[in-house]
Amino acid sequence: MTDIASPLQSAQSAPEKRARLYRMLWRWHFYAGLFCIPFIILLSITGSLYLFKPQIEAALDRPYNNLVLTGPTAPVSQQVKVATAQIEGSSLKSYRLPDGPTDAAQIVVTKGGVDTIVYVHPTSLRVLKTIPREDRLMAIVRTIHGELLMGDNGSLIVELAASWAIVMVVTGLYLWWPRTAQGVQGVLIPRLQAGPKIFWRDLHAVTGMWVSFFAIFLLITGLPWTNVWGKGFDMVRDFTGTAAVSKDWTQSRAAERAATAEAFAHHGHDAPYYVANVDDIAASARAARLAPPVSITPPNAKNPHWMARSMAGDRISRVEIAYSAQDGSEVRREAFGDKHVIDQAVGIGIAAHEGQLFGPLNQALGVLTALGLVVLSVSAFVMWRKRAPSGVLGAPPPIPDQKIGVGIGLLIFAFALFLPVLGACLILVALLERLILSRLPFTRRFLGLAQPAPL
Repeated sequence: MTDIASPLQSAQSAPEKRARLYRMLWRWHFYAGLFCIPFIILLSITGSLYLFKPQIEAALDRPYNNLVLTGPTAPVSQQVKVATAQIEGSSLKSYRLPDGPTDAAQIVVTKGGVDTIVYVHPTSLRVLKTIPREDRLMAIVRTIHGELLMGDNGSLIVELAASWAIVMVVTGLYLWWPRTAQGVQGVLIPRLQAGPKIFWRDLHAVTGMWVSFFAIFLLITGLPWTNVWGKGFDMVRDFTGTAAVSKDWTQSRAAERAATAEAFAHHGHDAPYYVANVDDIAASARAARLAPPVSITPPNAKNPHWMARSMAGDRISRVEIAYSAQDGSEVRREAFGDKHVIDQAVGIGIAAHEGQLFGPLNQALGVLTALGLVVLSVSAFVMWRKRAPSGVLGAPPPIPDQKIGVGIGLLIFAFALFLPVLGACLILVALLERLILSRLPFTRRFLGLAQPAPL
């Protein structure tokens, strides 16, 4: 583990200090990249797919839209009864207002915490399709992207990878910043004819210069979804009184499923909270002209009101209306502008992260950023394998005396404070390196560690 240099330590020249800083950040950059590369590639691929969720889901739902109608549209209440009867013992979780008059009703029913989407023909009341919501393609992609199909443990790994990726991008910017370059060659444009070594170096550095800002933006806007950082953010919002009544993002798919099971555990499809008829609520929601898609949810153990929510991808267009369970009258209305400014900032960041803030251009920027991250990862791997000597990892050599300045120490502390999972990882790695890895001849040589001081 590196130590903070004493103020009484002998003075060093500015070039020596820069050289020490460069070597330390290069080593950080190397290890951050080595850990992050497989996760960056996976998250880039799944994230790119998720950017096109509206288009992909519209294509998957196309067989259930523009249906041939054989009579008048059945009341919503009858459609709901058909859906809940399809899954015995289930209850209504949500009803999606059809985007068009000839589209099938999409009704989500829940049983034991498992949500199932039931497609019901609006006139014949025939069930066209049933599918567990977690089995939809975009739900699977989202689960891989956020949890690696490993639940909370996977979410923790993703958060750690994102934290190290931020370190990787920041240190990479410092290492490759054009201090002495003349012209744009090797800075903004790669030198393609200068040989393999320069080609891979420029491909890595130039790509990094172009995508770093967008990559950091994606990484930071993804943090509210994570378990540790997201829950800590919620605690700060609660402590400072800036938390909204409701938020439209979650930290954990497992927690989301558990909340659903708890909220709907005591409600059957004939439960008494349907005092206000779902037909009246659906009519009121249509009249409100909310931005589609619009989801209607019944009262449950955690919310005594009917809710109509716009789920518009840009989030700025979203409006949420609460209706009385007794008479269906409007109780509360909350638009995006009514939220706290922090929630608005997070909402805008999430919308941009998902590629839904400003249409196709947002999606294109997301894909280009993801592609740039894949290029960074592949070029980094190639450079490492070309440079690494046989039999060792090939990490940059450590600072000889393992001393760092106060300024760098404070920077490390700031990173660890802002990214607590990173901070815990730094402590664990430092202890592991100092107490075990650096004391074993093979691992010390393989990892390029310094000889430790006696305990």
